[in-house]
Amino acid sequence: MTSAAGPRPGGPRLAVVGNPGSRRVRFFLDAVAAAGLPAARVVPWLDVLRGTAGFRPGETVRVDTPGEDPEVDRLLRSADDPTRVEGSRRWYEAFTGALPELAARVAAAGAALVDDPAETAVLFDKRLTHGRLRAAGVPVPDSPTSGPDTPPVRGWAELRALMAGAGLARVFVKPAHGSSASGVLAVETAGAGRVQATTSVERAPDGCLFNSLRVRRYRTEAEVAALVDALAPDRLHVERWIPKAALDGRAADLRVVVVDGRATHAVVRTSRSPMTNLHLGGARGDLSAVRAAIGAAGGRFADALDVCERAAAVFPGTRCVGVDLLPAAGWRRFAVGEVNAFGDLLPGLTGLPGSGAEGRDTYAAQVAALLRTRTAPPPPPSTTGTSAP
Repeated sequence: MTSAAGPRPGGPRLAVVGNPGSRRVRFFLDAVAAAGLPAARVVPWLDVLRGTAGFRPGETVRVDTPGEDPEVDRLLRSADDPTRVEGSRRWYEAFTGALPELAARVAAAGAALVDDPAETAVLFDKRLTHGRLRAAGVPVPDSPTSGPDTPPVRGWAELRALMAGAGLARVFVKPAHGSSASGVLAVETAGAGRVQATTSVERAPDGCLFNSLRVRRYRTEAEVAALVDALAPDRLHVERWIPKAALDGRAADLRVVVVDGRATHAVVRTSRSPMTNLHLGGARGDLSAVRAAIGAAGGRFADALDVCERAAAVFPGTRCVGVDLLPAAGWRRFAVGEVNAFGDLLPGLTGLPGSGAEGRDTYAAQVAALLRTRTAPPPPPSTTGTSAP
């Protein structure tokens, strides 16, 4: 809904790199219009990947996910079936390879990017993200693959040896460049060669892997080994499986959106499986019940949000991130599972009380932040007594 007063005089001219017609682009355009700003211009990802994208002087350019478009996915992964799991490494290399050229075109046009493309590249590598969080003192699950210098996991045999060496019987195995739980395995091992993996991956008779909306279990070592061996070429990140806190008998975690360093939105996700993703059968939980559970355990909800803000601070050039917060059993301790560059797709969710985003969805909160930056007063003159060189 547009402002009754019409476009805001002097408002920023916004452009968004995204896929025309996608939900994310539509929500952002709606937020821009509701703020009374001139209509944002959409620069298709297809134009970026084909080298024909153009930008205009003075534009503020927001880069959104290239997801939800089969042709864009085909160009990034060189695969015709978007449900295939394999190909995330090729997708990552094509996506991050396009970002410097995009940034150069934006700068040459006299426009400005909202986010730092180098940080975006880190955020799409779970190993690098985990390493930066750990180095900054942000609590994260133990991981033998954290950081840029750890050796690759080339298959099941190496994963078993890595788990044994780190004393890990239960781990999450994640494609380093995956998203939306694509290819994620929750692996459990026990004595006498007992192995089980819970995942949404479906393995076809020819060995190809596909994303499914149904969580399933593979109960033999041969089956689990085949999955890991097929995923390994795309690079793997391995981390300790932390038993999550429960809410009404269901495992629970939180997605917390942080805008300009402040936690603005939070949604509780619950599930009877290790995967709480809403598209895999997870359900939104009661945030007030989470607050009560944390309080009953002697903690404060504000401290949980502080962990998320500390995680976001590790990426100061990225103005909005979605933090996956893992509450340990008992609701007394929290760890960060992931930090998502495009973690703001939470339709209908309005801001937390006291966050400054009350009554706004995640996109409206980001537009408001852009306006605050543009209208902020200039810094006061230096009082150090030194002169500029």
